[in-house]
Amino acid sequence: MRPQRSSEGTRNHIGAKRFPAAWNLLAALTVALVAAAWSAGAAPAPAVKNIVLVHGAFADGSSWARLIPILQAKGYSVTAVQIPLTSLADDVAATRRALALQNGPVILVGHSWAGVVITEAGTDPKVAGLVYVAAFAPDRGEALGELGKPYPAPPVVPIADKQGFLSLSTDTVVKHFASDLPEKEARVVAAVQGPISASAFGAQVSAAAWKTKPSWYFVSARDEAIAPDEERFFARRMKATTTELKASHLAMLSKPNEVAAVIIDAATKAGRGR
Repeated sequence: MRPQRSSEGTRNHIGAKRFPAAWNLLAALTVALVAAAWSAGAAPAPAVKNIVLVHGAFADGSSWARLIPILQAKGYSVTAVQIPLTSLADDVAATRRALALQNGPVILVGHSWAGVVITEAGTDPKVAGLVYVAAFAPDRGEALGELGKPYPAPPVVPIADKQGFLSLSTDTVVKHFASDLPEKEARVVAAVQGPISASAFGAQVSAAAWKTKPSWYFVSARDEAIAPDEERFFARRMKATTTELKASHLAMLSKPNEVAAVIIDAATKAGRGR
C-alpha cells in the first residue's frame, strides 16, 4: 500500500506542478529572508584586518619588531612604514602611500612623534581607528614644541648636528629612552635610530583625525621622553579608550603583548562601529 498524502501535501505538490516559476521564487525568497535574519542576529561585522604602524623620532620600523609577529599570528595584515623624519609633510606623505596600498579599512598606529603624523594622515577614508602609543596628539594649530611646556622637562635631551637633525646619545637611549629593555637591546635601538629634523617640531597639523575617528591610547607611566601626565592629557582630550602600564617610552618593545592587545581591541571595535 502507498502511504496516504495529507491534503496539505497534495495541495503543495499540485501548486508546485502548476506554477513552477512562482513556487521557485517563493522558495528563494524564503531562503533569503531566513539567511538575512540569521545574519542580522548572529553574525558580527568583520573586524579590521589591516594594521599600519608608524614609528617615532629616534627610531625606525624595527621598533615594531616584537609586536608584528604577535599581530600576524592573529591573522592581521601588518605594514610598518619607514618615515623619513625630514618634515611632517614628508612623513605624512609616506604614511599615506602605505595607506593607499591597503585592501580595506585600516587601524593606524603611531608612536611618539608619529602621533602627530597619524593625527594628520588619519583623515584618510580608509582609516577606521587610531591607536596612540606614548604619542603626541596635537589639535589643529598646535605646534609640537609648545605642547610640553606645562610639564616637567624630560631627561631625554637630543643632540643637534650641523644640518639641524636631532639624535640621541647611546647613554641617553640606555638610561632613559629604553630604560626597561636589557642594555644590549637598548644599544641596538640607539644604533638604528633615525635622526629627525628639528624643524619638524614646529609644524602644525591641518586637521585632527582623532576628532572624527575612534581612538585608543597607551600611556607609558615610566616614560622619560614624553611626560606621562602629558600623555594622559592627550588621552582625556580625545576621549580615547585608555590603557596605562608601567613602561618606558618604547612600550611596544618592552610590553609588546600589552600594546598588541590595545591594537586588537581597536581593530575589533572600530570594525563594528565601536
